[in-house]
Amino acid sequence: MSEKYKVRDQDSPYFITFAVVEWVDVFTRQLYRDILLDSLRYCQKEKGLVVYAWCLMSNHIHMIVGRSAENKIEEIIRDFKKFTSVHICRAIEQNERESRRSWMLDIFRREANDSRKHEKYKFWQNEYHAVELFYNEMIDQKLDYVHNNPVEAGIVENAEDYLYSSARNYAGLNGLIEVEFAL
Repeated sequence: MSEKYKVRDQDSPYFITFAVVEWVDVFTRQLYRDILLDSLRYCQKEKGLVVYAWCLMSNHIHMIVGRSAENKIEEIIRDFKKFTSVHICRAIEQNERESRRSWMLDIFRREANDSRKHEKYKFWQNEYHAVELFYNEMIDQKLDYVHNNPVEAGIVENAEDYLYSSARNYAGLNGLIEVEFAL
């Protein structure tokens, strides 16, 4: 991981983002989104991950996160990425109705061949660009960025209309993931 993006203060909130290798649009399918969201909920409940904001797009995820005393942020994210990588790739392998199965698995296999630490498939890009949010202005700026991602992509007109985002929570609607509201 680049020195610039290391988690230094475990008590600070961090903006993180990570993407599927070659920006493959995996999360266009409900099955794969569900695996990711279930894993995120598990990290909240069992590992103490605090989620302030999140947005899942077709090939990447943005989050503002913190942690409770149990685990370090980088350890939670490492475990999250490893678990989702294995389980999403397994779901793709087993999904006979997946029209892009061979194409996606070939990409993930090729990426693993170019990596020393991946045996079969490499799903996520290596880094997750943790940016410490020192000030309320930084938090506000990243909240806007996270929540407006689907608006900027032309998917929805209003951020709160996008189901796979905490913009719904911030608008007083039911969200798919429980969040703690940022200051």
